[in-house]
Formats: sequence, C-alpha cells, structure tokens
Amino acid sequence: MKSYFIGILILVVAYYTYGKYLEKNFEIDERDTPALSKADGVDFVQMNWFKSFLVQFLNIAGLGPITGAVAGAMWGSSSFLWIVFGTIFAGAVHDYYTGMISLRNNGENMQELIGKYLGKKAKVFTKYFLIVLLVIVGVAFITGPAEILQSFTGVNKEIWLTLIVSYYVIATLLPIDKIIGRVYPLFGGALVLMMFLLIGAMLVKGVKIPEITLKNLHPKNLPIFPYMFVVISCGAISGFHSTQSVLVARCLKSEKDGRKSFMAAMYLEGFVALTWAAISLGFFSGVEGLAASGGGMVAVSKMITGLLGKYGLVFTLFGLIALPITTGDTAFRSARVTIAEVLNYNQSSLKSRLLVAIPLFLLAGFLSQVGFNTLWRYVASTNQLLATLGLWTCTYYFIENGKNYWVAGVPAAFMSGMIACYFLAAPEGLGVSNMTFIYILGLLVFISSIIVIGIKASKSNKEVDEARI
Repeated sequence: MKSYFIGILILVVAYYTYGKYLEKNFEIDERDTPALSKADGVDFVQMNWFKSFLVQFLNIAGLGPITGAVAGAMWGSSSFLWIVFGTIFAGAVHDYYTGMISLRNNGENMQELIGKYLGKKAKVFTKYFLIVLLVIVGVAFITGPAEILQSFTGVNKEIWLTLIVSYYVIATLLPIDKIIGRVYPLFGGALVLMMFLLIGAMLVKGVKIPEITLKNLHPKNLPIFPYMFVVISCGAISGFHSTQSVLVARCLKSEKDGRKSFMAAMYLEGFVALTWAAISLGFFSGVEGLAASGGGMVAVSKMITGLLGKYGLVFTLFGLIALPITTGDTAFRSARVTIAEVLNYNQSSLKSRLLVAIPLFLLAGFLSQVGFNTLWRYVASTNQLLATLGLWTCTYYFIENGKNYWVAGVPAAFMSGMIACYFLAAPEGLGVSNMTFIYILGLLVFISSIIVIGIKASKSNKEVDEARI
C-alpha cells in the first residue's frame, strides 16, 4: 500500500517542482494566443484554463489509462515505476511542450510542427501516419463502448455503433465550445469522483496493494522491456496526446494556462493509471488472480462492481463508456482538422466540414467491424512511435531556441531505443526472439540518438556564434 501512496506523493511534488522548471525553461510570456489572433468560432475558440484542462484531460483519458494500466499490471508492481516516472519525465514533457510549441506556432497541427523542426520527409511521413493513428483511435473508441453496452444490455452492437457514431458526427462538426466544452466538465468531475470512491472503497475493504518489486511476474514471461513500456502508453506517455494538445492550444487565453492545462492533465492521467494498476493487483491478490479474471474490460467491470457494490454498475457504464467516447470524438475532430490542413481546405463552413467528415466516418464504420482488442494492439505501438517523434520535435525546438534541450532529448533517445526494441520483438513487428540482440540494438539506438542531439546542438551553437561575428 505504501508504494501506491508514495507514487501519488511523487507525482504531486514533481508537478510543483520539475513541472515549474519545465515551464521556466519554455519562457512563457504575454503574447496573444491563437485563440485571440485566429479566432474563428469553430476550432480557435477561447476557453478558461479550467475548462481547457478538463477538455484536455478527457481528450487524452480514454480507455488507455484504465485498460493499459490493468494490462501493464500483469508484469507486477514494476508497472508503478513506469507510470510515475514515465509521467514526470516523458509524458508531461511531451504533452506540455507539444501544446506550447503549437501555441507559439499559431496553433499548427503536429505534422506541421514535425515538418518545421525535423524536416520535410518527417512531415510527409507524419501527415499520413497521423491520420491513420487518429482514425484507428477513433474506431477503437467506437467499438470499445459498443461492445460494453451490448454485454450489459443485450442490445445489438450495431445499434450502439450507430448511436455512438451519430454523436461523433455532431461533436466533430460543431464548434468545440458547443458540445465538448460544455459536456466535458460534467464528465471530468464524475470521473474524478469515481476515482476517489474507488480509493476509499479500497481502503475500507482492506485491499492489499503489493510493494514495488522489479521481478517479472508476467504469466507468459514476456519481457518487461519493451512490452510493458508500450502496453502502458496513455498512463505514462502517448503520442495521441500531442494531437489533442494542439487542439487545446487553439483555445487557451494565455500562455500561463499551459501548465495548468496540458501538464496537469497528464499528471492526473498518471494518477488514474497508477490507481488502476494498484487496484488490479490488490483486488485480485496479485498477477495470477488478475490473469484468471479474464483481464481487460471484464477485469475492470469486476473491480468496480466488487468495490462499489450495487452502484458499481452505474459507474461501470458511465466510466467505461464516457471515457472512450470523450476521447473518440476528439480523435475524429483531430482527423478532420488534419485532413483539411493536408488538403489546405478551409473548415469555416458546415458544408466544408461535412465534405471531409462524411468519407472519414464511412471508413470508420467499415473498420468498426474489427474487434477492440485487435485495434488496441496497433493503437499502443503507433502511439509510442508518434510520441517519439513529438519528443524529437521538442528537442530540436529547444536547440534552435537556445534552451535546455536535454529535458526532451533524453526521453526522446530513450523512447527511440524502446520503440526500436518493440518493433523488432513484437508479433506485429519483425518477431525477433533473440532478446540479447534486441537489447544491444536498442542500446545502440539510444546512444546514437544522444550523439545526434549533441551534434545538432553543437552545429546550432556554431551557427549562432558565426552569425554574431
């Protein structure tokens, strides 16, 4: 139990210490934000910091910090360490800086930022890769809640798919403050209430959370690295978050709101993931019990109903459905915006938004026939690849602006090595079984990344010196 509460304490202290340092490193000022300079009443709309924070949190907190944390707990309490320190040194850095860099670049989308700082080839790759990721995330968050609703109500999955897609269409087309900005605060408050009720029930019922151990407890003996670091994506670091940060960057009234919106949302998501990982191991008395529970949605439902009794069903339906839906709608919104920007197609009129959205949702309807678990495997891996590109973008931004680039550079190098290991080992990758070879290659990628960052910084400093002369 101590390990869980120490983890929460570390998160709180880090937000008010390291988080403030990250803000200082960026050097916020009083310049006009895109919400003021590019106001269009649709995507560039002013929102206060609290509403922006809740929108950002619910945008990024889909099923990932719940199902990902539960799945990550299969390796044991070592998952606590990745959630806590991943949130502090990778996820919060990524979410805050991608949002702030977008804000400094007139609210530009991720492919534009990647192109500006990493080059045209990276931009070409990202603009198509990003659309694929957003569509997969959106579809996963159609099928996930539809499958849950079918299991509880017995109503055909196709009916739920139709209703959820109908909501997505409305949320994707209307101005961001008309539905998302108004409904999300209610969802956010209810989610936080659910988390505290679960913690309270856990304490009252004496659920024993195991202390930290680095021993690999996975029932199939899958290596902790890199598998756990990909499975627990949204609860530690996720590239999808950057696509949401740029949306909220278009709504901030002041740069001062950035830390309270982007960074605080990631820290809260880390808290959610840590709580679910802890409850998973405590409620089922360890990894063996968790594995026997069936895992995934089934395990989550059993935990909520077991801890909260007759009220658990209500929270199960609300939490496990509202969360993915409030992420899925903004995934499609981001996809619409990204496609429109790739095509240089103005989105100010409803007609123009429909012309982009209709083909998008037709494709989503086709892909929704694929099961959630199948889709999620690809969401997790592509998430971490985009997160790596996001951290590299932040690193190069700081090099160009003469700031401390290592705060983003070290996690960028780490993620590069990790994702290289994963794509070598994973079944959806090359499926290499020699883990010694994989680890050596991953280490070489990490070291090479550090060297590349150092060379880039050295060249940048030399160019600045020559310009001064």
